[in-house]
Amino acid sequence: MAKGNGKTEVNLDLDRELPAAEDEETGTISITGTTADESAASETEKLRAERDALLDRLARLQAEFDNARKRAVREQQEFREYAAADVIKNFLPILDSFERALKAGGDSNSNSNDFRNGIELIYRQFQDALQKIGVQPIVSVGQAFDPRVHEAVEMVDTSEVPDHHVLDELQRGYKYKERLLRPAMVRVARNARG
Repeated sequence: MAKGNGKTEVNLDLDRELPAAEDEETGTISITGTTADESAASETEKLRAERDALLDRLARLQAEFDNARKRAVREQQEFREYAAADVIKNFLPILDSFERALKAGGDSNSNSNDFRNGIELIYRQFQDALQKIGVQPIVSVGQAFDPRVHEAVEMVDTSEVPDHHVLDELQRGYKYKERLLRPAMVRVARNARG
């Protein structure tokens, strides 16, 4: 008989004899084979439980990885979509200068008219280019004051425009794909009429 892992094992010489069903001296039935079967069954159950736990953990990690990958793709897409916003902000002062030059007008001679026509052409081309990439001007004059898209720099007492409506636009505001690039700087009407 050899001793190992806390269980009694019977060494048999299979060529010579088979184990007795009953112990000859005591008359009891040997249960060594049953204990080994129960031990193997409990070990199998433990391994199955461990396998199931590992498979569950693997499935959760795969789902978590897939969600992280999708989130990264979405963030990259949003970054690409709005990365141009900072570049566009740099062009807005140029657009403002064109607007001021056009408002200033010129002399009545032909050189002045040619200059004005050239400036107007550049202005239209520049606006078209911005519009193609998704930049839209914010319409302000005559609209109700909206602090989300307007920046009031002055309140003017007047009865020409309803109360809390934009009287004049000092600097145009712009949106890029429904995201505000810069608010419009406006004068807002204030009157007693309301």
